[in-house]
Amino acid sequence: MKICHLVFLVYLFFHAYCDSDVLVGYHVTLAIPPAYSSGFVGRAFIMETDQTEPNFRTAVSVEALDDKYACSLDIFLGNAKVWSSGHFSRFYTADKCMLELTEDGDLQLKGQKEIIGWRSGTSGQGVQRLHLLETGNLILVDPLNLIKWQTFNFPTDVMLQGQRLSSRTRLTSFISNNSSLFYSFEIQYDKIVLYLNSGKWKYSYWEFKPYPYGEKNITYIELTSKALEIFNGKFQKVAQITSEQPQPVRFLALGNSTGNLGLYYYSAERQIFQASYQALNGTCDLPLACNPYGICTFSNACSCIRLMTKGIGSLPDCSTDGISEGLCGRNQAEMVELQGVTSILRQGTPSEVNISKDACANLCLDNCTCVAALYISSAEADANLQQCFLYGLVRGVKEIQRGSTGSYWVKMPKGSRDQVHGKSSGLKKWSVIVIGVVDGFIIFIVLAGIGYYIIQKRRQTSLNTRHTP
Repeated sequence: MKICHLVFLVYLFFHAYCDSDVLVGYHVTLAIPPAYSSGFVGRAFIMETDQTEPNFRTAVSVEALDDKYACSLDIFLGNAKVWSSGHFSRFYTADKCMLELTEDGDLQLKGQKEIIGWRSGTSGQGVQRLHLLETGNLILVDPLNLIKWQTFNFPTDVMLQGQRLSSRTRLTSFISNNSSLFYSFEIQYDKIVLYLNSGKWKYSYWEFKPYPYGEKNITYIELTSKALEIFNGKFQKVAQITSEQPQPVRFLALGNSTGNLGLYYYSAERQIFQASYQALNGTCDLPLACNPYGICTFSNACSCIRLMTKGIGSLPDCSTDGISEGLCGRNQAEMVELQGVTSILRQGTPSEVNISKDACANLCLDNCTCVAALYISSAEADANLQQCFLYGLVRGVKEIQRGSTGSYWVKMPKGSRDQVHGKSSGLKKWSVIVIGVVDGFIIFIVLAGIGYYIIQKRRQTSLNTRHTP
């Protein structure tokens, strides 16, 4: 492992050379532009490992985000960011971004007026140096090489080869600063699970259970060069998710935009990281494939639930301006059943079991935070039960084959369906039409094109016949 000294720095590039560890008393400072410049990125690479590229590098970074400048300590594998101090809470600063390993052993990021925006919390523990291992683990050690702090204990959205995660840790991926939604990858006692988190609501959208399914003592998982391995409390491997490529797995990542979980290898030919396994392979299996109040159709396109908007028709982005939020009780709202759809989202446990379909819808109707409900009969449930799931958002909705014994309901203001359609008796027929509107439109366009071609061909043949002597 080497330390890289600053040689030349411009706004978008940095050159460095390397030689040893970072010792206490070390500091490096990046200047921040006086005026905001969108897309600005400045980095000082202070360490790198002695490996064949792509190797690991540690950097102090300044990035233009949200009309401000964020200061962070980052780890890269090649050009892929695999850890960042700003993952959970960004440190915005002006004038400067400084990394310092203080004399008492605390690793700190500082801004103007010596404001501390992030720290390792290791002061007074005998820390002597900062070291980057060939696994990508950044560690603080004492003179006996005992680890006092390490990035592997603070996972973000990436798990590196050789890294372990226990049931007390998880990966998290943030969609955007303007959203309260985020994804998480978590270890439960009997399975590993992907979740979509929204405030107090938590929905699973993918899970993997070891076989046999009676194994209920998952203690940790570890990423190797070939697979994600799952272990019980006796340190016995009980299952694994295997890479589908011969190249070694370099990391596992939880996608910020999609929420998909993937194993990634490095393609030397393309010089990029590519997925060798993905948990979700279909667009409509992604939790946020469509905007709110959108339905992912068989053609992997999005159709809006038009009934949920004020007035006739739907907005281009399926937005409803929170039309269902805060509505509760039969005097304010009513539940509308949509045929041929379901939700890929599930709560950890059903809100209720062994109740009727109407009772399930009424649970949501009387709950001020509920905007949708899913009723699953015993034909679809894992057990011989009738399950009722309540939702605080209308996302993860997709088209399914008709004839399913499940029912998906959405909440709407009282009387809205009468305002749109005049009669509630036409609602079910309308629901089916709306869900298939995109697929039907595509079929219509194809058939119209074929018809137009045939007509033009016949006209041309007729004209040729008329002019033949």
